[in-house]
Amino acid sequence: MNLLVVEDDPALQATLVRTLARRGFVVTAVGDGARALQRWAAHPPDAVVLDLTLPGLDGLQVLAQARAQGLGTPVLILTARGTVGDRVLGLNAGADDYLPKPFDLDELEARLRALTRRSAAPAPGAVPQANLQIGRIRYERDGGAIYQDGVPMELTPRELALMHALLARPGHAVAKERLFEQVFPGEAEVRYEAIEVVAYRLRRKLAGTGLELVTLRGLGYLLRAAP
Repeated sequence: MNLLVVEDDPALQATLVRTLARRGFVVTAVGDGARALQRWAAHPPDAVVLDLTLPGLDGLQVLAQARAQGLGTPVLILTARGTVGDRVLGLNAGADDYLPKPFDLDELEARLRALTRRSAAPAPGAVPQANLQIGRIRYERDGGAIYQDGVPMELTPRELALMHALLARPGHAVAKERLFEQVFPGEAEVRYEAIEVVAYRLRRKLAGTGLELVTLRGLGYLLRAAP
């Protein structure tokens, strides 16, 4: 797994590079936001570990600009800012996971591997239908790939997990509780409202595709052909 670590603390950066390399990761490390964005765009990794407090562009700015450029790499924010407000800011900017400092290296490794599994495979328990075409969106069952006009959609791992869960039953409501379990599996520290953030981001990406994400108050969400 190719990993981009963006951390400006030299001691912590060296520890992360050394430890993750021993655990089988191929690690590239940078210490400022501008260089991180350049490296990310030039050589997209399998996952990004991103600190928020960086010289130049801060972590949230790096993340927002990367997502605006269509870079869908899974991102784990690693920072001393551990408040709920900061976590919401990170999720709104396009982060996929959040681990506050100080942290356990075993947990960091587990979260990174979980992120890449979610980005490569359908959500656990989902039973997608065979190749499905709705509007400009095509869903291929075999690989779980989702295309818009024949081009793979730029979706974050959480957005992809939400799409897989909803495409298992297109046109039918799926409860928020079930979606939360599939988009944030085993992540008890994530607030329940986080599923609304992922749904909001996905709804914006589906605008104009002929497929819409509908909120059903008290029931959940559904995907259907746009009227």
